[in-house]
Amino acid sequence: MAKILMITGDFTEDYETMVPFQCLLACGHTVDAVCPGKAAGETVKTAIHDFEGDQTYSEKPGHNFALNADFAAVDPAGYDALVVPGGRAPEYLRLDPQVRAMVRHFFETDKPVAAICHGAQLLAAAGVLAGRTCSAYPACSYEVTAAGGTYADIAVTEAVTDGKLVTAPAWPAHPSWLRQFMALL
Repeated sequence: MAKILMITGDFTEDYETMVPFQCLLACGHTVDAVCPGKAAGETVKTAIHDFEGDQTYSEKPGHNFALNADFAAVDPAGYDALVVPGGRAPEYLRLDPQVRAMVRHFFETDKPVAAICHGAQLLAAAGVLAGRTCSAYPACSYEVTAAGGTYADIAVTEAVTDGKLVTAPAWPAHPSWLRQFMALL
């Protein structure tokens, strides 16, 4: 079974954090959920993003998600794969040089990476999208193309795999996104 790193933070999307974390654990994988500046046992606030007919998603408070590993102790070389949930967390996670370096490690060592929704913001900031096809929440399409990637405009229920990178537009794609990611593990 794989040892997976999940980088998350406050206002990460609730479903995009909880569902893959629990699903991967249920399948027998080890998942370490971390956040810069936080330790195991601390929590991050999540947000529930929904599609209710507005110009963009709505946002409601989600659950508090308990981290189970210390960010300061993470060595990405000890992990087999990376998960990057969406929500608003990638907006500030992308500003952290240590987080960007961790993301680059997984691409430089050709390890599986699953990113969903706004997770593409972190991939773009890490400089790993050039020449890759990547889906994301449509509002992030500019960041994908500005980073040299090809934006995959797919149904909200679908995912796309490009080499060891699996991406999807939002949480309705969980079945396809997680199936494609687990096939790489």
